[in-house]
Amino acid sequence: MMQVDIGIDADSRQEIADGLSRLLADTYSLYLKTHYFHWNVTGPMFQTLHLMFETQYTELALAVDLIAERIRALGFTAPGSYTQYAKLSSIPETTNVPKAMEMIKLLVEGQEAVCRTARSIYASAEKASDEPTADLLTQRLQLHEKTAWMLRSLLD
Repeated sequence: MMQVDIGIDADSRQEIADGLSRLLADTYSLYLKTHYFHWNVTGPMFQTLHLMFETQYTELALAVDLIAERIRALGFTAPGSYTQYAKLSSIPETTNVPKAMEMIKLLVEGQEAVCRTARSIYASAEKASDEPTADLLTQRLQLHEKTAWMLRSLLD
């Protein structure tokens, strides 16, 4: 395979790709949880939450592609199995069907976890002058912080 020579040394690319792999795992885990809740939400807020969760999981489905493609552009293989995601993700799996308000709380926690993971990568990207990764992280942070705020607002 041809060497990657994009102006970022191999060790820095590996460090960034490892961080992005964790971000990919968190994003995919949050996607699964959000889709699961979309299917199973009940109660007086059903219609609102069903549609909100659909919007959120659709956005997350697009995000996993962007993150995986950035890992590939850095010259590494993107993780893609449940086993890999379980090892890399900071978001706990939900196997029961919680009540609607608990779903919201769990999704806030998931959105915030993705924020923490994205922030943990930013210094490596900045140090390596990896503007495309820094831009991706900034966009992800902006979206996840806003989504967490909107979900949190439902809990007041």
